[in-house]
Amino acid sequence: MRDLLAVWAGKAALGLSRRLGHGGSSLPGKVALRIQPDLLTAYGKKLRRGSVVITGTNGKTTTARLLASALRDAGLRLVHNRSGANLIPGLASAFLEQFVENPAPPDVALMEVDEAVFPDAVGRLRPVGVVVTNFFRDQLDRYGELDTTVSHVRRGLEAMAGEGFVALNADDPLVAYLGRGLRGRVTYYGVDDVRVGTKEMTQTREQRQCLVCGRILDYDVFYYSHLGDYRCPGGDFSRPPLTLKATDVALDGALGADFTLRGGGPRDLRVTVPVPGLYNVYNGLAALAAAIMLGIPVERAVSSVAEAAPSFGRMERIAMDDREILMALVKNPTGYNQVLSTLLGQASDARPRWFLMALNDKYADGTDISWIWDVDFEAMAARESAVAGVVASGTRSHELALRLKYAGLPAAKIACVPSLSEALDRTLGSVPTGGTLYVTPTYTAMLELRNVISRRGYAPQFWEGEV
Repeated sequence: MRDLLAVWAGKAALGLSRRLGHGGSSLPGKVALRIQPDLLTAYGKKLRRGSVVITGTNGKTTTARLLASALRDAGLRLVHNRSGANLIPGLASAFLEQFVENPAPPDVALMEVDEAVFPDAVGRLRPVGVVVTNFFRDQLDRYGELDTTVSHVRRGLEAMAGEGFVALNADDPLVAYLGRGLRGRVTYYGVDDVRVGTKEMTQTREQRQCLVCGRILDYDVFYYSHLGDYRCPGGDFSRPPLTLKATDVALDGALGADFTLRGGGPRDLRVTVPVPGLYNVYNGLAALAAAIMLGIPVERAVSSVAEAAPSFGRMERIAMDDREILMALVKNPTGYNQVLSTLLGQASDARPRWFLMALNDKYADGTDISWIWDVDFEAMAARESAVAGVVASGTRSHELALRLKYAGLPAAKIACVPSLSEALDRTLGSVPTGGTLYVTPTYTAMLELRNVISRRGYAPQFWEGEV
């Protein structure tokens, strides 16, 4: 009776939330779990082929989106927290939504999971597979030091007790170290192309020391931040051999990326990733690693990844009359740096670009916004000819505008418009016909902007249609 009451109450909350236009990403799960705390575990046991969990700082939603495309194309029915609500109530809401649409048990649950709740999610879902993307400083008000974040994931992996598979990003020493002594099937993925890396890293590095002896790691190449091909000078630790690697990487600014996949089958395959940037090459690799471990033929998985649509707000393109918006979620220094590098493109491309940068400080964004001072906005000042103008918006728009001024952008190119709706109208009106507006919002700002665009009829709400 408690199970039935929890499901009925959760479904009612989901319906009400949708009618109010909120999407119901967490509320239904909160309601249902309040009545039956074991509901998520019970749902997990109904799955025919178990759960796959994706965790890490950046790339969870995009990796899950690419993997979801491969799983659906293989004929599997999914329950997926596609909204990105990755705390325990969000996972429960995803199950409730699935069972509202179709009461038959799905084959697989594909869940992106917040690092802090990862051990709890593992205990409830007992996943058949886990993907760990990377570790960067993020929401310091929630997580504290990065070591705390890593320890959460380590506890979750140990709780798997050798069951299922684990796919780890070998190029991140913090992630790769989790594989030492780990029982079960472990696969490592990474990039093997020095042409898209550098010998020196000038941006923020989260990890410098060997995790065994504490010596400074040597790098043959940096791909970005602390990701690269590294080794301890004392021989205590190095990048693990790559099970799955990306070679011959081709980056085409904001237009896309592709690479040659090696190690996934008897022959090399060319992979097209539908979202641009080197960081999305890693997301594509992560999705392919999980698909292969789940037994999906690599050729089919590669084709599915190429056909996947971007996740909402993550390098999502939205046509608005005779202009286009390219929206790229940002939430920490490393991710922001990669987005800026992608949107600015090659130094030879001096086309002037209009930017709408939105910074909120709500709980889901992280209330501590000091991280913006570690973002390489100076790269925009160095490419001033490629920046037509920037409108800073959101609850902390004035601090963002100040940061841009200190980065060296001329004050005449910076405007501060706190209202997201007004900022969208102002910047979009400045973009020439046929042009693109580049939007870089934090999480809640992205949701607000996306809602404004949806209400105007230019894009569906995230829960409408296949995503």
